[in-house]
Amino acid sequence: MMRPKLGIIAGRGELPREIIDECRRIGRSCFVVALKGQADPEITTDCPHLWVRLGAAGKTIAAFRRENVSELVMAGSVNRPSLLQLCPDLWALRFFLRTGVANKGDNSLLQALVNALETREGFQVVGAHTLLPDLLASEGCLGEVTPSGDAQRDIKVAWKAARDLGRRDVGQAVVARDGALVAEESASGTAAMLAAVRPDGKNACNGVLVKVAKPGQELRADMPTIGPDTLTQVSKAGLAGIAIEAGKTIILNKKETLETANRLKIFIVGLSGKNG
Repeated sequence: MMRPKLGIIAGRGELPREIIDECRRIGRSCFVVALKGQADPEITTDCPHLWVRLGAAGKTIAAFRRENVSELVMAGSVNRPSLLQLCPDLWALRFFLRTGVANKGDNSLLQALVNALETREGFQVVGAHTLLPDLLASEGCLGEVTPSGDAQRDIKVAWKAARDLGRRDVGQAVVARDGALVAEESASGTAAMLAAVRPDGKNACNGVLVKVAKPGQELRADMPTIGPDTLTQVSKAGLAGIAIEAGKTIILNKKETLETANRLKIFIVGLSGKNG
């Protein structure tokens, strides 16, 4: 059976492109709404699209209706501006007034947005992981390198801290080293957090990045993600490896990511929520 046309709300990174390529591979029609200042410029070079500013929700919805889109996917990261910087249109302004999520965390906002798109606008919102299930992290060591005893200790410390951070709807990722928390992700994102971490002068390969889903996270709109760039950032920070939540983390460019991990001698391990 022919699947309905897919609407792609595209932010930064490789995930929108991977979804577009998958639609092309299986012969599925898609229409991209690319967010100005967020999506990569080349994302729309070979597909039907419209560029909109982040606050133009009404224009986005109208475009999807014109294109007979019934399923939507949100793909790619987005820097969240202040309400003033967002300059919301009438649809967005009504959304914020109705839900009261303007000053809440990203997960609260995204849960409310998904609910509005489905119950008020009649779209079906699907997760990127349902379109690209092969990108989901599996459990166990995913590359050639395995975590040492010290790294396993750091993973336990960081996993607990990451869960606590997620419960506060602040971020998904933390860094631990020598059994202590070193850094926590803020609204600026994982890359900004890692850029602030300096290598250990005594041990060039020490510490771990842990990235997990927030408790109750709306995975259709925001799933933890790593890729080749994450490996480069982890290497520059002097960390030994990465622990991610199996089944709830997307690995972009999976083959390249694992090859990069092996080349840089960095471990990637997938853990279930109960084992982290």
